[in-house]
Amino acid sequence: MNMNFKRKLPIPQLIKEQYSATEAMLQIKAKRDEELKKIFTGESNRFALIIGPCSADFKESVLDYIGRLRRLEDQVKDKIMIVPRIYTNKPRTTGDGYKGMLHQPDPNEKPDMLKGILAIRDVHMCALADYQFSCADEMLYPENYRYLSDLLSYVAIGARSVENQQHRLTASGLDIPVGMKNPTGGDLSVMMNSITAGQHSHTFIYRGWEVESTGNPLTHAILRGYVDSSGRSLPNYHYEDLVKLCETYAKTDLANPAVIVDTNHANSGKQYEQQIRIARDILYSCRQNGDIRKLVKGLMIESYIEDGTQKIGDAFCYGKSITDPCLGWEKTEQLVYEIADRL
Repeated sequence: MNMNFKRKLPIPQLIKEQYSATEAMLQIKAKRDEELKKIFTGESNRFALIIGPCSADFKESVLDYIGRLRRLEDQVKDKIMIVPRIYTNKPRTTGDGYKGMLHQPDPNEKPDMLKGILAIRDVHMCALADYQFSCADEMLYPENYRYLSDLLSYVAIGARSVENQQHRLTASGLDIPVGMKNPTGGDLSVMMNSITAGQHSHTFIYRGWEVESTGNPLTHAILRGYVDSSGRSLPNYHYEDLVKLCETYAKTDLANPAVIVDTNHANSGKQYEQQIRIARDILYSCRQNGDIRKLVKGLMIESYIEDGTQKIGDAFCYGKSITDPCLGWEKTEQLVYEIADRL
C-alpha cells in the first residue's frame, strides 16, 4: 500500500470532550435548529440565506465577516434567517489545490489534519459563542461529520458527492436540514434519488459501528446549475426550471418538498456579480407562482468581505476568497436588504 500512516487521530467524542460547547451554546443551536426546520416544513414563511465564503480560509477574516452578518440579520430577522457558510473542506475537481481549513488551517503551510480538526471546531464554536450563529458546512467527508455535529444547523452535499452511497446514508441519520445538490452533469433524477435515500431509514457501517438511521425528512434539493458535454456552464434557476422541479416533487411521496437555489457555481458561470441578478430573478419567479414560492425556501450565496478571488502567494488581500470568487460585503449587504424588501 502506497500510504504512510502518520498518526492515529482522536475520535470525535474525545475532541468534543476537550473542546466542549457550553450549555448556552447548545441552547442557541437548538433554538436555531427549530427555526430552520420550520422554514423547511412550511410552518414559517421566513426565507433562509445560506451565505458566506466559498471556503473558510483564515479564522480572523471569517469571524469578521460573520460579525457583519450578525448585525445584518438583526435588521432583517423578521423575514430572513441567515445561516453563515463556514465551509471547512473544499472539493477539488482534479484533487489538487487548497482543500480547505480541515487540511490546511494555515493555507500557506503544509497540511496538518489534527490541527485542521481543531481549527474547524474552533471557528464553528466561535461563531456560535460570539455571534450566536450555528452555521452550515459541506459534508465532504461523512465520517468527519461527528467532529462538528453539535455545532451545525445545516449541511450541504456537493455536486460531486451526491451519488455517493455513504453520503446519502449518513444524511439519513442527521436531524438537521441536508441539501442535496444536482450533479455537475445536471441530471435531476440523481438529485431526487439522493433525497429519497436521505429520507428513508438504513442500516450501514459508520465509523466502525453498525448503525441504523430513521431517515431525515428535511433532506431537500439544491439547484446549482450544470456543465454540458462541451464544458459550458448552464443555469437551472429560471422560472421553467423551478416549475419542472415542482412537478418532479409532485410525482413523489417525499416529505417537505423544498429547494435552496445556489446563485453561484454553474448558475452564474462563476461570474460572482451575477448572483445579484439571479437572486432577483428567483424572487420574481416566487412572486409569479405560489407553488414556486412554497418550494423555494431560500438561496445559497457565495460572499466574503472583498469582491472576487486571489491566488495563494499573491500580494495578500484580507477577506478575499482564495477559491471561487465571491460577492464583496457592500454588495452583499445591499442584496440582503433588497431580498428582505422583495419578500
